[in-house]
Amino acid sequence: MSARAFIAGSSGPALTEAERAFFRDAKPWGFIVFRRNIESPGQLAALVASFRDAVGRADAPVLVDQEGGRVQRMTTPHWPKYPPGARFGEIFARDPVLGREITRLGAMLMAHDLGKVGINVDCVPVLDVPQPDAHDIIGDRAYGRDPRTVSILGRAAAEGLLAQGVLPVIKHVPGHGRAFADSHEALPVVEASFAELDATDFAPFRALADMPLAMTAHVVYTAIDPAAPITTSRRGISLIRDELGYDGCVMSDDLSMKALSGAMRGRAEAAFAAGCDLALHCNGDMDEMRAVAEAAPVLAGDAGRRAAAALGRIAHAPEPFDPVDARARLDAALAAVA
Repeated sequence: MSARAFIAGSSGPALTEAERAFFRDAKPWGFIVFRRNIESPGQLAALVASFRDAVGRADAPVLVDQEGGRVQRMTTPHWPKYPPGARFGEIFARDPVLGREITRLGAMLMAHDLGKVGINVDCVPVLDVPQPDAHDIIGDRAYGRDPRTVSILGRAAAEGLLAQGVLPVIKHVPGHGRAFADSHEALPVVEASFAELDATDFAPFRALADMPLAMTAHVVYTAIDPAAPITTSRRGISLIRDELGYDGCVMSDDLSMKALSGAMRGRAEAAFAAGCDLALHCNGDMDEMRAVAEAAPVLAGDAGRRAAAALGRIAHAPEPFDPVDARARLDAALAAVA
């Protein structure tokens, strides 16, 4: 059976027999790991391999949120720390050429870490443009506070990941930077005009519309659809396709976040009805995963084409580089703006 159009998490550092059986039968397109799943490099590599073994696909995507700063699932003592996006923006403000180079290099280093344990998708770059007085859920995760900086450094990061065989995920389309609430906890409503959104929030996503994967924002934009967040809004997904020119694979943000309401199956059905290609479910709750799986279609048609095209972007011959020298260059550039 072909893969189904969802991405699943798991409960701990190793698959339970129930999870293994569920994944074997439900065949999710991909998986995602969090801190609860990570103990050591050897353990994580074994978990990643067990995901792929369960679904019988050696190329099954395995995702992680490895941004740096506050959002870094693989961290010390087994992996080095990385700075948040804003630090790269500070380097860029002083020296645009160096800033772009170091941002790409930092992403290559992260991808190198991920590749050693078999992870092939990183939920980076953050293309949100924070606005004054907005909730700090984005904050220093952003590369800057203007769309040009975010676009340039977002592309540098995406290119660095791709160069090392890791797929980037542009997020949170079409922009989370104006939200006055954390969508993990509540549903943000943004009342900016379409012209304001188009000039600022949308710009980085339009500039990176050639990237293979995108993650939606659980945000209501009254200028687009006052009745539903982008994830479950047909108007919202149409905007991503038509106004932003994005023909890559669109996944929802985590369906278990509190910005969404209703039963889990209904959330998934609404995301698919809106036009999402993939539903993302992260918390590893078995009952919720079953509900998402019941709603998820087999990947076919345009969604199947986009998912296959995304996997086709994985470079199987990574660009040569010296990680020791690269880390030294990264640390030196960061020290200069400390």
